[in-house]
Amino acid sequence: MNKTDTHAFVNQLLVYTLVMICFSGSVGLGTVWLRHQISLTANRSKMIEARIADVERNWAEKKAAVETAQGPDMLKQRNTEWHLGLVAPKEPQVNRVSLDPARLLVGKNQRETFAGLAGVELKPVRFRLPGDR
Repeated sequence: MNKTDTHAFVNQLLVYTLVMICFSGSVGLGTVWLRHQISLTANRSKMIEARIADVERNWAEKKAAVETAQGPDMLKQRNTEWHLGLVAPKEPQVNRVSLDPARLLVGKNQRETFAGLAGVELKPVRFRLPGDR
């Protein structure tokens, strides 16, 4: 009986040792996989940041080119090169706006939207709540 007790103890110790080796191996493998995923995500984010910087730089270049092309000197040069015959507006042709142009455009849009209601009589609506008389 003494011999079987020691074999049972050794068998249990061997099984527990194998379980611990497998468990620690799976934890190690999981850690390596997780670090790999973090590395891939970091590389992807660096690529996206580089692409964003490239697009912003390209956009700034295009914006500068458009602003240069819309400058008064460039417009005068194009007018003479292409023989367009355009002249600067005279003061009576200029309409100065002292109010906020956005508010003026909204008001104009609303007048056009509600212009079809010119012949309709509008009546106020009163809501009666329970307890009101």
